[in-house]
Amino acid sequence: MKVLILNGSPHPKGNTALALHEMEQIFAQEGVEYETVGIGSKAIRGCIACNSCAERGKCVFDDAVNELAPKFEAADGLVVASPVYYASANATLIACLDRLFYSTSFDKSMKVGASVVCARRGGCTATFDELNKYFTISGMPVVSSQYWNCIHGRTPGEAAQDAEGLQTMRTLARNMVFLMRGIALAKERYGIPEREPWQGTHFIR
Repeated sequence: MKVLILNGSPHPKGNTALALHEMEQIFAQEGVEYETVGIGSKAIRGCIACNSCAERGKCVFDDAVNELAPKFEAADGLVVASPVYYASANATLIACLDRLFYSTSFDKSMKVGASVVCARRGGCTATFDELNKYFTISGMPVVSSQYWNCIHGRTPGEAAQDAEGLQTMRTLARNMVFLMRGIALAKERYGIPEREPWQGTHFIR
C-alpha cells in the first residue's frame, strides 16, 4: 500500500503538518508506505484550460504538478490537507489539484481519497467539502473518520491541544488503511466495477 500526502500549508511545521503527523504514525505502524509533499509554498499557477495535456500527456506548465503525477498514479490513496483561508483551501493547493486531476489521464477510480482541514475556528466544513469534490468526480472512495476530518489551532503547535482532532486524524488513517486493503482484496476477487462509455449532456442547442 502506498499513500501520497499533499500538505497545502505554506508552513512546514504548522498545525496542518501536526495533524498529518498523527496519520503518518498510523501508516508507519500499519506498514503502509507514504510520502508527504509540501505544496503550500511552491510556485504553482492555475489551469488555463488550454487542453495541451490531452496531446502531451502532461501539463504544459512543467512544475511540481508534473512531478506529482507519477506518484499519484502509483499510489493507492491520496491525502489532501489544507489550512482554512476565508472558508476555503489554500489557493496554491487548489491550483495544484485542478491541474493534477485534469492533466492526468490514468484511471483514478478506486484510489482512496481523504481530505484534512485545519482552522482557528470556522470554515472547516466548507473547505472539507471543497477538497472532497476532487475525489467524488473521479470515482475515488472518500474516507471518513469519527467526525469531519478537521483539527483546530491558530499558532504553530496549538492543534496539539485539540485531543479530539488528533484522535480524528488517527481514526481517519486507520479507516484509510482498512479501505485500501479492502479494495485491494475486492479487486483480486471481483475486479473493478464496469465502466460505461461517458455520456455528456450539455443542454446547449
